[in-house]
Amino acid sequence: MCGIAGIVEFEAGQQASAEALERMAGSLVHRGPDQQGLYRSGPAGLAHRRLSIIDLASGEQPMESRDRQACVDFNGEIYNYLELKQDLEQLGYEFRTRSDTEVLLAA
Repeated sequence: MCGIAGIVEFEAGQQASAEALERMAGSLVHRGPDQQGLYRSGPAGLAHRRLSIIDLASGEQPMESRDRQACVDFNGEIYNYLELKQDLEQLGYEFRTRSDTEVLLAA
């Protein structure tokens, strides 16, 4: 079980607050003791507390796509991700992690 939080600043020109994201992530430490990750892009921000289950070493989140066009903060499990990963590898995608989250981004 992981913890996810986010913020969007609706006031024009405002950036997502790193301090607010840190506080949100801190309040979720009981949901994910293994890793904390933050992502900010303009007015939007994500905070993630991770409980490592599948990819213990390199599945940090929030996770960005290779081209940095997409970012995901995912709490779930894709049961057929290994089959999907093989399909994507056959199409030429080279994975950096063993995480089902990266398979989601690549798909």
